[in-house]
Formats: sequence, C-alpha cells, structure tokens
Amino acid sequence: MARPRLHDDALRDRLLAAASALVSTRGAAALTVRDLAAQVGTSPSAVYSLFGSREDLVRAVGDAAFARFADRLAAVPHTADPGADLLALGLAYREHALDEPHAYRVMFGVAGAGAQEAARGEATRSATFLVLRDAVAALVGPEDADRPAMVLWALVHGLVELELNGLLPAEGAADRYSAALRAAGPGIVAPRS
Repeated sequence: MARPRLHDDALRDRLLAAASALVSTRGAAALTVRDLAAQVGTSPSAVYSLFGSREDLVRAVGDAAFARFADRLAAVPHTADPGADLLALGLAYREHALDEPHAYRVMFGVAGAGAQEAARGEATRSATFLVLRDAVAALVGPEDADRPAMVLWALVHGLVELELNGLLPAEGAADRYSAALRAAGPGIVAPRS
C-alpha cells in the first residue's frame, strides 16, 4: 500500500513562489528553510520532504521558472508570416518577464538555480533558446539561424533587463520595445554578405 502524501502540490507551489521572490531580491544565500517555512505557514520538515535540501529547492525554483518561460514562448502561435511570428515571440518574452519578474531574475541571475546553472555556457541548447532559433530559421534557414538568434536574444534580454531595473522611462515602454524590435530585427536576420 502506498504511503499517503503529507504535502500537496499547492504547498509546493507556494514554497516555490516565496523562494523565487526571496532569491531574486536577496540572492540564494539569503534563503533559509526555516524562514521560508515560517513565511509560507508550514514546517521545515515539509520543505525538506518536498525538495530534499535547500540546494535542491534553489534548483527547483530555477527549473520551475524556466519551464513556465518555455511554455509561454512555445504558446506563441505560428502563422504563415515568419517575421510576424518572430516579433510575437519577442513581445511574449517581454510580457513574461514583466508578469514574473522574480522568476525572470532567478532564471538569468542566480547561480545554482537549476536550468540556469545547467545552461551556463550552453544556453543555446536550452528549450527557450531553441524556440527563438526555430523562429529565426523559418526566415533565414536552419544553417544560418544561430548568429541572428543570439543577437536577437541579446537585444530583447538587454531591453527587458533595463526595463525591469528601472533604467528606462516607464512611459511608452511597450511601444519603445516593439519599435526597437521592428527596427532592429530585420537588419539582424538579414542574410550576411
């Protein structure tokens, strides 16, 4: 007979959300199991039961953040217009970062945070990058997609980081971002001569 589950997915999700907020604002070193458990209204043993260790919890925060990000990018519809699809992907990137700023910061800034740590130096193999690469490949062909995909990623990531850190004026941010992608995107994906 299987043992009954002591802790459910709702508790796991609450722990991940609270841990993500803490880690993104104060760093992984600030995360303690005892404080996190108290914040969420559970026991430290529940945290250990669900995640195994503090390091596994940090890794799970990153994995969950990357999974939601990958799902959001994969949900962007494919149409008969690959240029419009690529723009929609860039807009979805920003929307996701603004919807989940804590998770975004964990994904790209916290060592030990699961997929972020595994991708270090090999981010072009991650599911999220491959969605972008495939969208670029629809315009330029698969053999020429890597370079423009990396440059587009740098562009959208840089703009989003500046916005999240309050370094760009808030007024008109969405229009400015879209205009930047529309202006730079075609030049980035243009065939090299």
